Amino acid sequence: MGIGKKSKNIGKIAEGKTKESVGRAVGNESLEGKGRAQKMKGKVKQAVEKGKDVFRH
Repeated sequence: MGIGKKSKNIGKIAEGKTKESVGRAVGNESLEGKGRAQKMKGKVKQAVEKGKDVFRH
């Protein structure tokens, strides 16, 4: 996996966690849901990249 894609995916996961936490803290369900979705999107992309690495080696 390229280091650029890995760090980008980790950034998406971290940003999603932050949005989820802030949404929960202020009681904004929409922001919390968007954060959860963004976090999952980052995790899925991370898993896809790891899958690509398995087939490369």
